Amino acid sequence: MWEEGVFVSDSHIKEQRHKNMQNIRAKDTTIEIRLRKALWSKGYRYRKNYAKLPGSPDIVLTTYKVAIFCDGEFFHGKDWEVLKPRLEKGNNKEFWISKISRNRERDDEVNKQLLFLGWIVIRFWGDDIKKNTDECVQVIEDVILDIKTNNIEFE
Repeated sequence: MWEEGVFVSDSHIKEQRHKNMQNIRAKDTTIEIRLRKALWSKGYRYRKNYAKLPGSPDIVLTTYKVAIFCDGEFFHGKDWEVLKPRLEKGNNKEFWISKISRNRERDDEVNKQLLFLGWIVIRFWGDDIKKNTDECVQVIEDVILDIKTNNIEFE
């Protein structure tokens, strides 16, 4: 948002922004619930926020060793090349750039750990789940079909 020729990243007063940030959930987000309901209706059974795996994936299909993450665009840095310059112009820029950079690094580390353990990792952006839930489910089903047709066996 532009105000008097200066970029202002926040249109809320400090107290309102604080309240909004407090209400951001780590588990059972709208996007997770939407994807889980779609999978459940197709007959897939899963574990949610599976703490036995690195990164506690949002949805885990243990039968197929598939770990699914539902990532929010802001906190996981979608289009980082566009978002980072916007953050540099906003309030508390050091905090946000550091936080989101670290989240992105952690996502990569978790992906590598899970792959090393023999898991397939799928990450969806929140907007993709909201706008194209069926396509997200289709991606998961395609991975499962690939696992089945290649007769991949798990311990």
